[in-house]
Order: sequence, then C-alpha cells, then structure tokens
Amino acid sequence: MTQPDNHDQTSSTPQAQDENQLIAERRQKLAAIRAKGGPAFPNDANPSHRAAQLLKSYENHSREDLEATPVQVVIAGRVMLKRVQGKASFLTLADSSGRLQLYLNDETVGEDKHAEVKRYDLGDIVEASGELFKTMKGELSVRCRSIRLLTKSLRPLPDKFHGLSDTETRYRQRYVDLLVNEDTQKTFLARSVTLTSLRQFMTEHQFLEVETPMLHPIPGGAAAKPFITHHNALSQDMYLRIAPELYLKRLIVGGFERVFEVNRNFRNEGLSPRHNPEFTMMEFYAAYTNYQWLMDFTEQMLRQVAKAVTGSTSMQYQGKLLDFSKPFTRRTIVQAIEENAPEVAGVDLHNENSLRLELQKRGVDTKGPVMSRAGIGALQLALFEEVAESRLWNPTFIVDYPVEVSPLARASDSNPSITERFELFITGREIANGFSELNDAEDQAARFQAQVEAKEAGDEEAMFYDADYIRALEYGMPPTGGCGIGIDRLVMLLTDSPSIRDVILFPALKREDA
Repeated sequence: MTQPDNHDQTSSTPQAQDENQLIAERRQKLAAIRAKGGPAFPNDANPSHRAAQLLKSYENHSREDLEATPVQVVIAGRVMLKRVQGKASFLTLADSSGRLQLYLNDETVGEDKHAEVKRYDLGDIVEASGELFKTMKGELSVRCRSIRLLTKSLRPLPDKFHGLSDTETRYRQRYVDLLVNEDTQKTFLARSVTLTSLRQFMTEHQFLEVETPMLHPIPGGAAAKPFITHHNALSQDMYLRIAPELYLKRLIVGGFERVFEVNRNFRNEGLSPRHNPEFTMMEFYAAYTNYQWLMDFTEQMLRQVAKAVTGSTSMQYQGKLLDFSKPFTRRTIVQAIEENAPEVAGVDLHNENSLRLELQKRGVDTKGPVMSRAGIGALQLALFEEVAESRLWNPTFIVDYPVEVSPLARASDSNPSITERFELFITGREIANGFSELNDAEDQAARFQAQVEAKEAGDEEAMFYDADYIRALEYGMPPTGGCGIGIDRLVMLLTDSPSIRDVILFPALKREDA
C-alpha cells in the first residue's frame, strides 16, 4: 500500500498517556458534537470510490495530467495517520481495499471546518470529497473540498510503532488486530481465496454444493466427543454436528452422485495450536469412485488451491520449503514407521506384545478402555502417531488403515483386516481423511454395534448406532468415495501461520471475566 508523505501523528501514543484519560477526552469531543444538534453519527454516507481502485487507475498519471483533467472523488474510511502543519493537514484514510492520503487547508475546506478536522482522532471514520492530485513527492492524494465525521472513535488504536502484538489480545480483539496489522488482513483474504478456489474446483468437476443439519439427533460421521444441547419443543437432546458425513451419504443414496459441503463442525475436545472446538471442513462424496481416485483428485485439488492462493505450488512454511509440485508420497502405516522412526527399528511391528511394550515405554496407557481392546492394526496406528506422524513434512498419504479404527470405511477385498482408507499428512499434521465408503448395510450395522460396545466399555468418542442411516443403506448406495479436508489447517499452510487461532477470525477463548 502507498504510504503518505507524512509519518508523524499529532496524537500522543496510548503508551504515553493513560487510556482512560484518552477515552474521556474523546467522549468530551463526542458530547460537544451532540450539543451542536443534528445526527452525531450520520447514516447517509455514499462513497463513490475506493482507495485501491483509485491507486490502480491513477497512480501512473502525472501531476500535470491530474491538474489538466480533474478527477472528482468521494471516499470514506478510517483515519489511520494525521499530520497538521499550520494551515494544512494530511490524513491517511483506510478503507477495506487500502489507504489513500487526504490533503486539506483553510482555503479548500474553510477555517472552521479545518479547525474541526484538527480535533479528529486516529480511528475516526470520515467521508471526504474533492479532486485527485499528486504531491511534490508524487503521492496520489485527494484535495478535499468537503469532509465530515461519520463515526467518532471513543477508544484509541494501538500506536503504529508498537502495534497490537500481544497474542491473546489479537485473538480476543480481532477487530483491532485487523485494523492495525496488515498481515492479519492478508491471512484472512487468503482464507477467502482458498474457499473460493475450492468451490470453483468442485463445481468444475460437477459436484453439487449442499447444506446439511448442524443439529443432529444422533452424532455421527467421526470419532469425537460432541457438544450436547436440548430442543425444548421436541423435548429431546440434540448434538452439534461433529461431521456431515452420514447426511451427505444419504444424499448419494437419494441419487445425487457428487455432493460437497463446506461445513462447520463442533467437537468437545481440548485446545491446541492445531485444534479449535469449532472448525471448518470441506467434505465431498462421489459415486462410482474409490479411495485411489480420491487421492488423485485431492492431490490435484490442493495443487490448484495452492497456486490460486500463493501463486506457486511451492512455498515456505515456518522457514522450511513445502513442495506440492511433486507426486504426493503414499505409504502404509508400517512403512511410514520404518522410514521415519529409526529409533524403533528393533520393534516387531507385527507382534501385539512388542507393540504394547513399545507404547508403554512412551507413556501410552495400553490398559485403558480404548487401547485395552486394540488389535495389532490399532496398536500400529498408535505407534505411528507417537513416532512418525510429526515427521511427515511434505504431502504424504498414509493408506490401509485397520478396520477397527475405521467404522465407516470399506474393507479391502484382498485383506479384510484393513480398509481402503487414507489420511493425508502435511508438515506433520493431518489435513485430509478419505476412504472408499462402506455401502454394505449389514456390515455397517455390525460396525455400529461394535462402536456401541466400545462406548459402553468407556470410549467416549465411539459412535452411536444410527438406525436411519442403516435404513438408507438398505435402499442401496452405489460404490462411493468420500473425503474431508480440514480448511483451517490448510489455510495455516498456505499463509505460513503457526497456530490454528491465526486463521480463525474469532477462535475459542476463555471468558475474560472467568
């Protein structure tokens, strides 16, 4: 963005004065405005131009061209910088597109109005009209013929030298973070581009965007602890959606062969740099496909999105190269352990006792309600999560997950102990989960029953038995592949953000008064 000729502020910084005193002074100014009569917060603004549009159209015009053919503009935005020089003042105005400098003096707006402008504070929202010109330094500016206050800012912005640097304050007061930190604005603009690109890609491949319920009578579609609420009129407990999967597959049964949803999910889990209890995913399902097709499709999709957001299929993440241009690696759980965790080379990865001993050495409770029932496949997966997952930097598909941890996935025809399932890991984080869908109603019913038994044994994340979903499958679902992509984690990669809170506008935080 173009910077103004001036770099000083007439206002003292919030660090130099007591904030309460500054707020009191601003309230006095507002009281004086109210005392004059008329609206203190006018609601008839009608800006005809935006900062970025003007800079793009006229930045290369010469001073002489602008003087010879005056361009009249009306612009509105927030005062971010101010410099007063005797009978002349410079303001930097910011709208959502960028910044533009305003110039005014006693002659252009009159002495009384100029005196009023001198009392404006940083953060005030104004509307100005006049003609474009260029300063002696070549700065495109507006020579104001009129200017008025639209909104009085009662609370001072963080000063430009210190900004808003406290991490928790940035998350809690995102509205201020967006005002003063351009990098934050860029992050969420990139998030918007990511979603737009994903939707475009899905539409180009004949997928239908749909909406499914967020309130579920039975939580399903993932292994997670749900949030519970109560519907008074129905007199029943309801659950916030943990995944849209079972509803989307009902649509496949109904004859929509390709569907997707950009969906909000809610899981009553802990907070971390990777986890927020409310998060965004995109799930998609395609009839007459399988997990191999899904991997190819997902790889192609992520390349296109990366290029749309960053301009390239290669990028830096936390100081290290991340390359989407090469074919994504594909490995089984055992292969990933063997290649990425040499410290467990002596462990027999196909022996249950050996796996349990190694997990115990690493502090994993193998006697709890979940792991005590685990077979070799689930134990291999647990060890993978302990020693290999975090080391998968470049895109890697981990395939052939055990049946016991994949209750909705189709078992392999060649090996019934594993499923046609993959998870995609990038920078050590799971980004996507997909599989050939289980469309055998009787097999699915048995899997649900096993989940019920696991829940009764103490597994809080085990699934419920969904009788209506079984009924849907009994009508017949064609061979189908489905995948879910974590949008928040994807945006983290594309914007070089270390925490999921950096890419969620209003992340979950403990109440200030708690």
